[in-house]
This record gives sequence, C-alpha cells and structure tokens, in this order.
Amino acid sequence: MSTRQLLEIVLSSGRSGSGPATWGQRAIWDAVRRLAPADAPRYNITTAAPLDPGLPLPVILGALEHLLHLHDSLHTRLLPGEDGELRQIVDPEGTLGVEVWSAAGADDPAGLGARLHGELAARPFDTAAQWPIRVGVVTADGLARHISLVLSHTAVDGSGMNRLVADLTALSLGRSRDELAGLRQPAQQPLEEAEFQTSERGVRRDTGARKQFVRKLRLGPPRLFPPTATTDPTTAGPTATDPTTAGPAAGAPAPFPNAVLRSPALPRAVEQVAATHRVSTSSVLLAAAAAMTAELAGRTEAVLNVVVNNRFLPELTNAVSVVAGDGLFHLPDATAEFGDVVRRTHAAAIGTYRHAYYDKLALAADIERLAAEGTEPADRSCVFNDTRELIPADTDPAGTDPADTDPGDDRTTLTWPVEFEPRPGLTYALDALQSPAALSLAMTADPSVLPRPAMERFLYGIEELILTEAGAAAAAASTATAAGTTAGAATRA
Repeated sequence: MSTRQLLEIVLSSGRSGSGPATWGQRAIWDAVRRLAPADAPRYNITTAAPLDPGLPLPVILGALEHLLHLHDSLHTRLLPGEDGELRQIVDPEGTLGVEVWSAAGADDPAGLGARLHGELAARPFDTAAQWPIRVGVVTADGLARHISLVLSHTAVDGSGMNRLVADLTALSLGRSRDELAGLRQPAQQPLEEAEFQTSERGVRRDTGARKQFVRKLRLGPPRLFPPTATTDPTTAGPTATDPTTAGPAAGAPAPFPNAVLRSPALPRAVEQVAATHRVSTSSVLLAAAAAMTAELAGRTEAVLNVVVNNRFLPELTNAVSVVAGDGLFHLPDATAEFGDVVRRTHAAAIGTYRHAYYDKLALAADIERLAAEGTEPADRSCVFNDTRELIPADTDPAGTDPADTDPGDDRTTLTWPVEFEPRPGLTYALDALQSPAALSLAMTADPSVLPRPAMERFLYGIEELILTEAGAAAAAASTATAAGTTAGAATRA
C-alpha cells in the first residue's frame, strides 16, 4: 500500500521586494476573484509527467530549490494594499511543501501520479497567504518516477510553464543555476515588469494598444450569433450573447459541452497551406476559425478574441510569469475564397499580436466609456487559443484522452469528453492542441447559441477548409512540376 509524506524545500536567500501587480497578475487575480470557490481551480496551470527511468529524490528537491531562486514568480504573493490596489510581495525566505507518495508492491506509479495530480490541481490558491506553486512526486524503488506541477495562473501562463519545465529539467540534469540564469536573458522578473509598465515607455505602449483595441470594438458587430430560440428545456437558460433571457423564468443554464476533433491529417495540411501562402501555421488555423464563425453566424465578417503569449517582446522572451494577453481580431469578408482569407488573416493578425500587451482594467474603463457614449462594442465572446507549443497537462497517463489515441490510427475522430459549468460572456472557446501524431481542436460552447450539431459542423468545417486548400496547393505544385519537366524535355530535344 502506498504511503504519503510532506517534505519541505527551504528558500533562505531569495530576491525580495514589493510593488504594484503587473497587468497580467491583476487581470487573472480579478478574474479568479469573481469565480465561485469550486470553479476557481480551472484557472490553475498544470502539467504532470513520468520520470523515466527515474531520478533520486534529492536531485528533484535540489532542482526545485534552485528553481525558486531563478523565478521570483514562484515565491510571490498577491494582496490588495490599503488603497485597494493589488500589490505583489516577493518573499526572500519560506518553505515549499512537496507531497511525496511512495508506491509499494503492485502500485502503478503512473496511476498514483494521476491521482496525486488530480488532487493538487483541484485545490484553489490563496494568493495572499500561499506561494503560487504545488509539487507532487511519486517514488518507487527508491527513485522519483512521476512529478506533478500545479501553479496559480497569477504566477504563470502556458508559455511560462513551458519555460519552467525546461528549467527544472535542465537543473535536474546537472545544469547550474547561474548558467541557466545567463542563458535565459532577457527574462524580466515580475517586479521588473511592473516597473516597466509604470514607466513612460510602458504607459505609451498601454495607451497605443488600448487605442487600437477600442478602434476594433467600434468596427465589429455587437453580436455575431443571433439569439437561438430553444425548445429543449435542458438547454434553456441565460446566455452570454442574449442577456434578455436572464432571470428565474429562464430556468437554469445548461452545462457547456466540450468537443475534441482529432485529425491526423491536419498537421501536414496546415504546414502545406502555410508554406503555399507564406504565412504562419497559426494564421491558417485562425483563418479557418474565422471563416467558420462567419458561416455559422450567417455573416460575412468575424471577430475573435485571440490569446497572445506576448513573448515576442524582447524583455519577456524567457519570462516565467503571466504575460499572455487578449488581442481583438476583426476580419471583414471572412467568407471569401479561403486562400485569400488566409493571406488577409496573416496580415491582420500581426497587428492583433502587436497590440495584445496592455492594462485590462484600463481597457474595461474604456469599454464603459464607449457604452456611456451609446456605442455598443463588438462581440468578444468567441475565443481562439493556439496552444500547440505548450506542454500539455498530462492528467491522463492511462491514455484515455481522445487527443492521445493510437498514433497509428489515421482516422479523424470527434469525441465529447467533458461538460463545463456555464461560462458567462462566452459563445465558444477553441483551442488548437498538438499531440504526437495529430492536431486536435478542442471546443467548448454555449449550447443555446451553438448546439452540438453546430459544434460538429464548426470543427469538421475547419478541417475541410484546410484539407481542401492543401489539396489544391499540392495539385498546383504537381502541375507546375510536370510543366517544367515537359518544357525541359522540349528544350533538350
């Protein structure tokens, strides 16, 4: 039978300080604060992985101690000051608890790791009293066999977790803390980032980004999808896009279904389309999402709230903190010929990414001023997030996740793995996920706006658009090659 113990890692000489919270810290803290306690853990950023063939437990604990010294975000607390403004407190000392489960006999370390990870990930963080990190380790035969990392989203975003895992791996393999610190430049610590944000240059960036965001809010339609009359009482209830239905008479809102389309053919097709039109692969996926949004909404234009990791900004390249932001992407004529949509998406996306680093609370005030003027801002309830470069949260080592099915299976599959609590303000959220042998599209949607058949049509439509364009590109390339061969033969003759 497995045993449990709580070990402690001591931080005794870390960097310290206090100052205003960063834009990212404050935005996530505010979002989580509005959630019910039971719903708050869904904002946690998590990952878990087997350690094969295993590492001595002291090596893991030593690497974690060095990690705390490298990244201030791991020993930073957030709490409102006397003026009500959120502040960050970087503790120079303290302890980090590590939950260690020891497998015994027939215990499966992977199964224990999944259970431990689930327990750690299901707890909310008290960011005023706790450091924003939890660690779990499963040992077997004297070696650490599985590790779980759970962080508050106020400390890191997905790309920050990527860097954190890379650093922990390097430290576990013997790289020194000083060597890593030198390699990871530039990498602002959160207090340094907050200092930049309050500087003259930071204020200019914030003002310019919000100005562009507000301009797009004026251009886009206030509502993309029309309210759906629902006759099925299981899907009736208030929705984000139709607030007039809110109230007791509308009934309880239905859970939001989650659909996952796994396509082994998509990775190569996306690359083919990107190469043909000389754009990024993210632009190809964003273009297809915009086209299907416009089609299902019965419009010619699309507006998407795009998650941008902002690490193209030099100071934030290697930051282990929360710097991801939202960019507003508006594409007129999204139902045109798909190749043209791809090219215009790429051009428009560059501006979206450039202006995705700003103060969200200040933007909220801008939006309130728009409403006071009588201007209804553009619909921001459709969210697109390309997470293909991020480390997955491996809560399913048994392999039951549809995104990790048999890599030899070349069929496209659509599954409905889970349902979520209703999410106010959301029509749909679409995530692009990379698994070893396929590209997966995970979609969560308000069923009163996009019922399950519409979600299926949306996901299969994205795949069809990209595969068709890739096929046309391949055919054109083949024709060009054949023509060149014929011309060469004629010249030689």
